[in-house]
Amino acid sequence: MKLNELKDNDGARPKFKRIGRGIGSGKGKTSGRGVKGQKARTGVSLNGFEGGQLPIYRRLPKRGFVNIFRKEYAPLNIGALDKAISEGRLPGDQPLDETMLKAAGVVRSQARLSGVRLLGQGSISRAVTITVSGASATAIAAIQAAGGSITLLNAPAEAAPEA
Repeated sequence: MKLNELKDNDGARPKFKRIGRGIGSGKGKTSGRGVKGQKARTGVSLNGFEGGQLPIYRRLPKRGFVNIFRKEYAPLNIGALDKAISEGRLPGDQPLDETMLKAAGVVRSQARLSGVRLLGQGSISRAVTITVSGASATAIAAIQAAGGSITLLNAPAEAAPEA
């Protein structure tokens, strides 16, 4: 077989329908576009147009807000952390940080994520020293109850005392 002998199987590329070539073709006169008017013309895009009636996207009120400065964190439960240490994927005797967690595959590492947030689901049976961007109150309590310590990179700002 040579390159110049290659060809499609029969019926692999159906012959295109010639439109506007007489009534006998089945696609004559208006070429499958219905009757005359704006939508029969070329270059018309009518998304959301309701024939002069006020469109639904203008009838309904605007709602919601998207904060473009929102920070998103990779979640990590203390149960998953304990499991990773017991499986040997993470060292239990030295301080842990976010780069070690990502390298071990315990948390997702994506460009849009701003760090790791430790959550309190599960239980931890050993004392660990960990540095993460954020943590829930239950996770902090569980780490400290097991004899470990936790350092927050993005510590929440304390509420200012009211005057």
